Amino acid sequence: MSGHITQGFLALVKSDSEKPPPLLKHRSSKGFILTTICIAVFTDIFLYGIIVPVVPFALTQRAGVAQEDVQHWVSVLLAVYGAALLASAPVCGFLADRSTSRRLPLLVGLLALAGATLMLCFGRTIGVLVAGRLLQGTSAAVVWTVGLALLVDTVGQKEIGQVMGYISISMSVSILVAPLLGGVVYDRGGYYGVYYMAFALIVVDIILRTAMIEKKVARRWEKPDGPTDTPVSSEQKQAPLPSQRKDSWLPHPDSVLHMTLSENKVAKKWTTKIGPTAEAIPPPEDPPVTPRSKRAPPVSNPETILEEPESRSNSNPRLESPPQAVSSSDAPPTEARRRPPIVVLLSSRRLLSALYCALVQSALLAAWDAVLPLRVAYLFHWRSLGAGLIFLPLVLPSFVAPLVGAFADKYGSRLPTSVGFLLATPFLILLRVVDHGGRGQVVILCVLLALLGVALTIVMTPLLAEITYILDAKEKKHPGLFGQKGAYAQAYGLFNCAFAGGMLVGPLWAGAVVDKQGWGTMCLTLGILAFVSAIPAFLFTNGWIGKRWTRGKKGDDEADA
Repeated sequence: MSGHITQGFLALVKSDSEKPPPLLKHRSSKGFILTTICIAVFTDIFLYGIIVPVVPFALTQRAGVAQEDVQHWVSVLLAVYGAALLASAPVCGFLADRSTSRRLPLLVGLLALAGATLMLCFGRTIGVLVAGRLLQGTSAAVVWTVGLALLVDTVGQKEIGQVMGYISISMSVSILVAPLLGGVVYDRGGYYGVYYMAFALIVVDIILRTAMIEKKVARRWEKPDGPTDTPVSSEQKQAPLPSQRKDSWLPHPDSVLHMTLSENKVAKKWTTKIGPTAEAIPPPEDPPVTPRSKRAPPVSNPETILEEPESRSNSNPRLESPPQAVSSSDAPPTEARRRPPIVVLLSSRRLLSALYCALVQSALLAAWDAVLPLRVAYLFHWRSLGAGLIFLPLVLPSFVAPLVGAFADKYGSRLPTSVGFLLATPFLILLRVVDHGGRGQVVILCVLLALLGVALTIVMTPLLAEITYILDAKEKKHPGLFGQKGAYAQAYGLFNCAFAGGMLVGPLWAGAVVDKQGWGTMCLTLGILAFVSAIPAFLFTNGWIGKRWTRGKKGDDEADA
């Protein structure tokens, strides 16, 4: 029985069959792939955030943690998730860029997520809970590196900002829904009811990730709708290679582009004789003549393709000058080719600035997971339901993320990123006034959290798109710098390292400052952090501002990518 199940699963996942899979067009469509990655992100963040209102109460009842130690262990459980994501993201990105499939790593990551959820569900000791969160962070690294790289493969650069807006919505909605549903279900249905909901979501995620087909895989079964721009004639298909003809010592001009390295020596003699006037010399009579409309594009100067080595002298003065067809700036430097892509990426000031901004944005958002549920429980005497509802004003503004992404696609990421940090500064500092109970304090808290949510949304979406802008600018300046498969997964792996670093630092920072100095000091320090972060965001996003001002396009400053 298990053998039949395994065979059925492999048949569903396998994509190298000659017969097209069912519903190929829909399963490989842009909308379906975007939906799958959005659900994957939603599932990951949902299972991360579902414990926020539950753990403070479950730790004391299930793990036997003393009440005075709850704040410490809540911060630890939130932080170890970020630590696992931080350590796993570069490895996942490196492997994904060298893998022939994006879908297989996504399925493996989902299995890890299911295992982590089981550990968190049935664990009754601190050790098991910490191990479950570590495994959960590892699975999240797969989603955030492979999933975002798959989106770049699917939509390209022109729409990536808007697409990342939908990813931001998925992330924000899960941040909203997870504590809310977690608190409601825990209050009404108990501890296991929360995880029943989590397992149901994992099943939906498994179905979508298994059904998805990458576009590059779907092209194996695509049929051209009409004639291509450059049709291949039967004469071209049957024409012998120069080395197979009797007169291979005098190649046909149309075969210059197809010379093998072993024939270069003979070809150089030919180019020396005919020079740039190759098209003026009539072709040999023996080989068939391909019509001009079906030939390969003419070579304006064959010497640039089959150039003479510098060590050999040549009597033709035309061959003594270096070739001009390929500019030195168009080819990647030899040192960059030898360096691993991740080293090339980390040498970019623009990328380092984006990573720093992502770390700070993540820290400013994750900090509230550790302190906000306990704060409202202390001031307003709310239980788990209220602890979940208080996140509603913080994440509702994220629904404007696609509009922010479209703005970044058109005008660049510098303005929204720097303005977002500046807007967050006063709202973070003003949260200090929420220091006692009462309905008025609840209103003030909700309004300030909503305004803070707007500011952080303005920051997050352009940062997601900025990673793609940086890679495209580098590839445009040095074609082939990252090889045939590119480095999108590794770049988003670095981004997730930064994001995970924020998820690690944020709860620890907020929890430690609240314990030692109080709520007011914690809000003040977060406000100062946001203000300081606006400086590198303004200076380096879209490239170093001192070298070239943004001219309305995201990739203007290629020199500092």
